[in-house]
Amino acid sequence: MQDNLILLADAYKYSHHKLYLPGSQYIYSYLESRGGKFDNTVFYGLQYLLKAYLQGPVITREKIDEAAALLPEVFGRNDIFDRSKFDYILDTHGGHLPVRIKAVPEGTVVPVRNVLMTIENTDPACYWLTNFLETLLMQVWYPCTVATLSREIRKTVTHYYNATASAASFAGIDLVLNDFGFRGASSVESAGIGGSAHLVNFSGSDTLPASVFAKRYYNAPTAPGLSIPATEHSIVTLLGEKGEPEIFRHVLDTFPTGVVACVSDSYNIFRACEQYWGGQLKEQVLNRDGVLVIRPDSGDPIKTLLKVFDILMTQFGCTVNEKGYRVLPPQVRVIQGDGVSHSSIGEIYAALQKAGISAENLALGMGGALLQRVNRDTQEFALKASHAIVNGQEIDVQKMPVELDAQGQLRTSFKQSKAGRLKLVQEDDTYRTLEQGEAPGLKDELELVFENGVVVTEHRFEEVRQRARAGIV
Repeated sequence: MQDNLILLADAYKYSHHKLYLPGSQYIYSYLESRGGKFDNTVFYGLQYLLKAYLQGPVITREKIDEAAALLPEVFGRNDIFDRSKFDYILDTHGGHLPVRIKAVPEGTVVPVRNVLMTIENTDPACYWLTNFLETLLMQVWYPCTVATLSREIRKTVTHYYNATASAASFAGIDLVLNDFGFRGASSVESAGIGGSAHLVNFSGSDTLPASVFAKRYYNAPTAPGLSIPATEHSIVTLLGEKGEPEIFRHVLDTFPTGVVACVSDSYNIFRACEQYWGGQLKEQVLNRDGVLVIRPDSGDPIKTLLKVFDILMTQFGCTVNEKGYRVLPPQVRVIQGDGVSHSSIGEIYAALQKAGISAENLALGMGGALLQRVNRDTQEFALKASHAIVNGQEIDVQKMPVELDAQGQLRTSFKQSKAGRLKLVQEDDTYRTLEQGEAPGLKDELELVFENGVVVTEHRFEEVRQRARAGIV
């Protein structure tokens, strides 16, 4: 089914070719983030959708036949799906989609309530096609939202590094937030596109499909997601509770150099830190040419981390950096991968700061809260028609709902849409949306990315990263 674009729309849309007014020729629609959790949105993921689903001859006779067999069953009637609409695209355009899509360059950070993308049909016989593609194209909300969430976390991390970390440690910020979300993602495709959206902001990731997507669809020259050897509980518990220190020693023996992480809460995280890592194995840890990353994986994150750092700094000692905050020896660090979310990260780092502990001691792992605990309403994404041509007459199209608030008062809904043909301009270091005829001296930041079945503009992954990271470390 994923290979048949004809079946990748909401079922009700197959009736729209009849429901648009007779004489409809062109429908022009736009995408925006209408608001939501964050004030800005990172635009990312459209290039994947274009390459994976829309480019080339995507309409074939076999796909039309498949749809023609299925859709009468869906509707229980034969007068809704009209295969001639798709036969026309096949016969007239060789199966290529007669649409034009413009979008802001991927990785651009745009304030909410601005146009991010526009789409219009290029053949008047295909007026119905513009919003037929809404269902699929709307799924760009997901990578945009993950990229936005990940960027907001980078801002938080950068804030606490600026406050507490040494200048030398800033080189490691790329690896502070690690994607642990593959197993919690709803599909391999979600893991790939959502995981690659995280890699726009950070480099740490155990979600391999993320690097595959970045290389395949964004021409990343090397894998942008980086990982390290690490244990899991099935390894650490293999010899039972009494055998835990033997497993720990084996981990150090197996990787005598480089970074290695070891989950250490299988029985008692505090005993593991005090008696094993900071006791029996202390000299081996300090003599390694590399970093041991100790991972607690249960309990209240803040209380657990504060006690873990207290034990480790007592056992291994610490220094005070130029900002007055304590730092473990470079051979020892901690990663918190349980209970990590956008809201808890700031609380964790604030608690460390209050305790005089530098942010550079701690890395983070994030799973479901990164790739799965988001939805289209996190940033209030919508794709709406704003202009049309009917019987040769240009019409500005707009919705402006009046709604009741919780107090029963009438108000204009935030779902009010924009009207006209739109452009995005940059002025005074910010973006705003205008109609195309306004401010002719200001450049339209929307660029042509797709036309009549061809991806005409591509962005490399490093370019996307540079745009998204502008203004933060």
